[in-house]
Amino acid sequence: MAELQPYHHGNLRQTLLDAAVALIGEVGPRAFTLREVARRAGVSHNAPYRHFASKDELLVAVASEGFDRLTRTMEEHLVGGQSPAERLALAGCGYVDFALRWPNHFLVMFELPTTLGEECRQVEIGQNAFRVLLYCVVATQSSGEIPVGDPLPYAFTAWSLVHGIAKLAISGNLPMDAGATVEFTRTAAMQMLRGLRSSLVDP
Repeated sequence: MAELQPYHHGNLRQTLLDAAVALIGEVGPRAFTLREVARRAGVSHNAPYRHFASKDELLVAVASEGFDRLTRTMEEHLVGGQSPAERLALAGCGYVDFALRWPNHFLVMFELPTTLGEECRQVEIGQNAFRVLLYCVVATQSSGEIPVGDPLPYAFTAWSLVHGIAKLAISGNLPMDAGATVEFTRTAAMQMLRGLRSSLVDP
């Protein structure tokens, strides 16, 4: 009878993903097992293998789900910007908002073993969020609000800023609630952009 349990789930794959995310929040992305994921999902220990060939494949699926949510959250935030620079700052707010809402996904996305992390970030879904950021940087350059040139260094600078804020926030090291943290991100991003803008003016 135990082997029949998986069929009681309307969406076994998503059930397993949700169970994995919850477990990772408790033990981290390296210590969880497929057997424990199955137990928490209420299915047989063989059921995960219907969708995931290994623990690594399940981790990549969790990370991919996270990157998809990250992209959508960044896009939702930047819509309200009145200028390219403001949209760039708001995309950063979306990054931090995502980390606050889905900290376990964020953990998996950036703490996968090196080879798995590269695998996930190289596929289309893993590149979309960075493309949103890069597009915002290029648009801000085109508007004359930051210097022109290779946009990648600016994109990496912006990413480093918001990633650092996100890590501090989800680890409890920023004395702010979620709303204040996102607003702090906007302020910090705009200050960074003002610093870049000042380099456009000859001393």
